[in-house]
Amino acid sequence: MRPDSSSVDISSVDIEAVGFEAIHSSGDGLGPVDLRVAPGEHVLVIGPSGAGKSTLLQALSGVIPHSVPAQVSGRIRICGVDTQESDVPRLSRHLSVVAQNPSSSVCLPDVADEIAFPLENHAWAPEAMGPAVDAALHLVGAGTLADRRTATLSGGETQRVAIAAAIVTEPRVLVLDEPTSMLDPAGIASVRQAVDAASARASTIVLVEHRLDEYAGARGIAGLPGRTVVVARGGVIAHDGPTARVLVEHAAELQEAGCWLPLDAELAALTGLEGGLANDEVADRVAALGARAATGAAAAAPSTPTREAEVLSVDSLDVVAGGAPKRPRAKNAVEAVLRGMSFKLRAGEVVALLGRNGCGKSSLLRTLAGLARAGSGQVHGPRPGLIFQNPEHQFSQPTVRREIEHGLGADDAERIAELVTRFDLSAQLDHSPFRLSGGQQRRVSIAAMLAHDRPFLLADEPSFGLDRRSSIAAMHALERTARSGCGVLFSSHELRAVCTYADRVLVLAEGGLLAEVTPFELLEDESLLAAAGLERTPLLSWLQARRFPAERARAILRELDGAATRVAA
Repeated sequence: MRPDSSSVDISSVDIEAVGFEAIHSSGDGLGPVDLRVAPGEHVLVIGPSGAGKSTLLQALSGVIPHSVPAQVSGRIRICGVDTQESDVPRLSRHLSVVAQNPSSSVCLPDVADEIAFPLENHAWAPEAMGPAVDAALHLVGAGTLADRRTATLSGGETQRVAIAAAIVTEPRVLVLDEPTSMLDPAGIASVRQAVDAASARASTIVLVEHRLDEYAGARGIAGLPGRTVVVARGGVIAHDGPTARVLVEHAAELQEAGCWLPLDAELAALTGLEGGLANDEVADRVAALGARAATGAAAAAPSTPTREAEVLSVDSLDVVAGGAPKRPRAKNAVEAVLRGMSFKLRAGEVVALLGRNGCGKSSLLRTLAGLARAGSGQVHGPRPGLIFQNPEHQFSQPTVRREIEHGLGADDAERIAELVTRFDLSAQLDHSPFRLSGGQQRRVSIAAMLAHDRPFLLADEPSFGLDRRSSIAAMHALERTARSGCGVLFSSHELRAVCTYADRVLVLAEGGLLAEVTPFELLEDESLLAAAGLERTPLLSWLQARRFPAERARAILRELDGAATRVAA
């Protein structure tokens, strides 16, 4: 049973911010912010990377100022409790948080214990804990993970466990910071289900999210929270109102700022017309993008690699999560997550690695990079560089400048300056990479690895945590790297990005390499999509239904990406 809440100060609003401002030691910050959220209300928070969305959520939870130092003015109250006067444990009686990096919140070795931990802190009756843990895991589609060790979980599985731990106490306020960033479509559907279930328990929801199309599903804008707050660069609230009005009326402004938009709003920014692809005039204009772009297809064709063509060859590779032990053990042998992996990565191509959460994508990339020992088999070719799924695992230097310059010399200054500009990092050069937002950390991790001239580059979820402009820049950077003669392999759940930029896809399922096809062959194959745990977005479904040739469909996707970045480029 839930502890008695009769002593809780029940306010007319669950969240009240009045003139709140938080300035970090780096000079970045949030506010001043005025915000009121009524009980049971759902609020979507969007904005470009580094604008202050995560700072807002840290302030709501009391992490600012109690754990993260910041100069604070004004006030925030959660269910009547002042966040500056109450510590985080007291605030947790009313509010639960799903952090941007879920692994940072997991602290116990077993999944079931991790979910039960908040219940113990809240003094639930012991006999109520088991059923509550099972219900929370089931709600996020993670019932099979109950007996797992947290150290063996994939990024997506960890995200589901973190969400289950946040909802298990039935909080009055639930705050989620990009909860779908690492999830496959089934995981995203589970998050929506969990949020809906929390709503049924009268919870107030504050959701920071980039993947709006995937989260909304077939309902489009109607599938998003009913109210949207836009945090602009500089940490101020630029817009606050009904979601449909905010996203459509301000679509061009939001797209220019780098915000992800649901498809209808994206097309409104492009055409100035509402109704999305259901509007024949909008559909005709989108179709015309491909016809225009086809004339320039030759210019977009892969250039001749500047270095001698090289191949990374993978032969009969068995991949073990966490790496195989140095000495094989007869008893309690470690089970491989992938068996018999054989494929080639060639210089000059971009290859996408696809599959459900937990299928072994990250383990394979770590093994190819030489960071984990293979169970058996061989990898032939030069050792590739790896952009980590969690950027902070890659950092070793005290400032962004030194992180990007690490291991390089004066001859590389021009390349470093170009990367700093491309990834909009000039203002962060003297800051600690560990103190940046998740999106800023991702940009640093990509820039730091691209600064090195490697023959092969691996990227684990390279667009994780990025706003749309930065995500497109990251994919352009990987593509440019490939066209210079480097082989690129990246993992992703974002099928639209895969269709836009990948030359080839490797589909992992059933413990091995299930298929090796082109992106648009995958798009046409229902059974293969299902095996990969992928679903077509509304735009991809429309392209597939119109039976555009692959070259023209890709041209449309690239033109839409170009429209999203053209003003700011």
